[in-house]
Amino acid sequence: MSRTLPVTKNDYIDVEFEDLTHEGAGVAKVDGYPLFVPNALPGEKAKVKVIKANKGYGFGRLIETYEESPYRVKPLCPIYKECGGCQLQHLSYEGQLLAKEKQVRDVLTRIGKLEDVKVHPTLGMQDPWRYRNKSQVPIGEQEGGLIGGFYQQRTHQIIDMKACLIQQEKNDEVIQRVKEICSRHGVRAYDEGRHKGELRHIMARYGLVTGEVMIVLVTRTNDLSNKNKIIEEIAESIDGVKSIVQNVNTKKTNVIMGDETRVLWGEEVIYDNIGDIKFAISARSFYQVNPDQTKVLYEKALEYADLTGEESVIDAYCGIGTISLFLAQKAKKVFGVEIVPEAIEDAKRNAELNGISNAEFAVGKAEEVIPNWYEEGNAADVLVVDPPRKGCDEALLQTIIAMKPKKVVYVSCNPGTLARDLRVLEDGGYTTLEVQPVDMFPQTMHVECVSLLQRETI
Repeated sequence: MSRTLPVTKNDYIDVEFEDLTHEGAGVAKVDGYPLFVPNALPGEKAKVKVIKANKGYGFGRLIETYEESPYRVKPLCPIYKECGGCQLQHLSYEGQLLAKEKQVRDVLTRIGKLEDVKVHPTLGMQDPWRYRNKSQVPIGEQEGGLIGGFYQQRTHQIIDMKACLIQQEKNDEVIQRVKEICSRHGVRAYDEGRHKGELRHIMARYGLVTGEVMIVLVTRTNDLSNKNKIIEEIAESIDGVKSIVQNVNTKKTNVIMGDETRVLWGEEVIYDNIGDIKFAISARSFYQVNPDQTKVLYEKALEYADLTGEESVIDAYCGIGTISLFLAQKAKKVFGVEIVPEAIEDAKRNAELNGISNAEFAVGKAEEVIPNWYEEGNAADVLVVDPPRKGCDEALLQTIIAMKPKKVVYVSCNPGTLARDLRVLEDGGYTTLEVQPVDMFPQTMHVECVSLLQRETI
């Protein structure tokens, strides 16, 4: 016999919120039944309308707040509720840092069964605005001209926007100028429904330290209307532009970038620095979007590695060598592995760019390459992992357990998969000593962590 739900669609009910979801919605319980409501905060009492009632949970809309959280603030962005790019502008920055620390604690306990691990307060920014060094916006048409911005929540309706408060102001300027130039020269926006048109996205990358700008035009077509005039005008009218690139994506897909990239003007890369390390950044490079907090994150990873200059270090999921090159300054030897060939080419170039000769990079799956290194005698004293959101491959975790490095430093962008992987490593003989959350993405629910694990000695 099915259980009767305590709420039904279109009910108006009074609730008290007790938590936030990983997407930033308030969580209220009605006779134990979770109700998720955007723009609500823990501790608030409010009237909500039930808009959906699934078997195990429901969704609601905030109608009226009776008691507000002391951490509630007025969002600064005029299109905050429509955009969906930020989830937490209605929560003070102090409240955001506390919420992220709690999120990490909760998943470590619930998923990892790690109740006694020391979780430090979240390391935040002095100014949590205008931090993103990369902007990529979808392009549409409105009243005969090009528009660009972000998709409205849960739709593919583009909200035109002249400024984003978490973007570097230079990127706002670049996107706006390129939109105007392309519109004036008759470029048609991509229509995803009909799979027609030319310009799909505009991307701007900005080197915060160097001031260099890269512009990427993502097109459905191999050519672009009035391309030469557009290139000339962009190059003449935007200060700091060093690279204009076209990426061709002919597929009917939501994936932004296609397989073919060609330089239209200037250089293939721009440069930027994180601390003392200089990086070459191409159109397809993965490069952290918040360089100030990246430095904080990597310095914490380096602190946890506690290198003396005699250690051999393996960096799994090394990308373009960002963490590897930081580690190489203190280690005897660093071995980096990454499955993306272009990233490894970037890593080698970045090592050469910085005169670093004690870092070696290989293309392949970490769980296949690392055992080969081990058999060749390249055992790691310290192993560093910085996997994508899905976490570490199970085979890599078992490889780490078999290799038995003294320390594992786990850099994570997803607390849930971090907790899952820490549980596996704990069961394999490691102890999680501490976890440091770092706020790489203010105004959103995303949080990065650095965790230190040590092998148990018998």
